[in-house]
Amino acid sequence: MKTTYIAIAVMIVSTLSLNAQDRKNKATAGIKGGYNVSSVSFDGTSETERLHGFHLGIYVESYIGKYISVQPEILYSQQGYKMIDEDGTFTQKLDYLNVPLMLKLYPMKSFFLEAGPQVGFSISHKETYDSDFIFGDTSRELEPNNFDWGVNLGAGFKSDAGFTLAARYHIGQNDIYDEDKPKNRLWQISVGFEF
Repeated sequence: MKTTYIAIAVMIVSTLSLNAQDRKNKATAGIKGGYNVSSVSFDGTSETERLHGFHLGIYVESYIGKYISVQPEILYSQQGYKMIDEDGTFTQKLDYLNVPLMLKLYPMKSFFLEAGPQVGFSISHKETYDSDFIFGDTSRELEPNNFDWGVNLGAGFKSDAGFTLAARYHIGQNDIYDEDKPKNRLWQISVGFEF
């Protein structure tokens, strides 16, 4: 059994060594953007309907080894959620300025895995309530917390020319409001281009 584990470990290390690009001490910068699908988890037991949006921003990727890099980003991100019941639909749109710090691992030349923390700052919000009655539409304002933080997990592909295609999932850890412990959930599909 030990021999099997040792053989697997040797194969992984060999694969990383053979497929790694010569990126040591290299840094690149670029722009990225893409599609968001966001929702909110209440008390960790139920999740709202999804809201669609986009994100756009800049990043710097600094290689700290042949197959490991650190990538800080600054992203404008459209998030929020919908709640639908028999009376109508409540929608809250939340715009954030997010600052992720991702650790990226390249097990193969063009493929990467990434994970890291993210902080977010709410820069605007808008609520709408659409009922089934013509005169029943109302607007109410809910004040979300200005600060959000959480963890990101993702994977993607990066070409030798610096084109990136990636998917990422954000698990919010801070309550959006003081009641019911609502937390952000966010899927992102991104394309990026190095300068």
